[in-house]
Amino acid sequence: MAALPVYRWHLAPDGYATRRQLRTRGLRPGGQDVAAQLERPRRRRGPLVAYLYRVDLAKPVRPMTPARWAALAKANAARRTCPACRRDAGYVIPTSLGTCTPCAFPEGSRDGIAA
Repeated sequence: MAALPVYRWHLAPDGYATRRQLRTRGLRPGGQDVAAQLERPRRRRGPLVAYLYRVDLAKPVRPMTPARWAALAKANAARRTCPACRRDAGYVIPTSLGTCTPCAFPEGSRDGIAA
């Protein structure tokens, strides 16, 4: 297997882009392998690495279909629904609490102190 070409930070040639850069152009890697990598040196740890893909082999981003929009809406609704009281909290429930704020901190026993 051939080694990937490695470029220093900000010195990659034209025609290569990271996933985020492809996405801002409305593209995706489209199944291609990583073509090169960028390395940014750091003082006390290993270098930061960013993988690069060829822009000419990238494919357009797939459009959102009505079914995909519906699935996304259903997933987001599940993240907002409290498992204890089954109400829509109106915000994404933190995984650290596991329930909505009123269920996690009932009125009478806020911070463990009885009112």
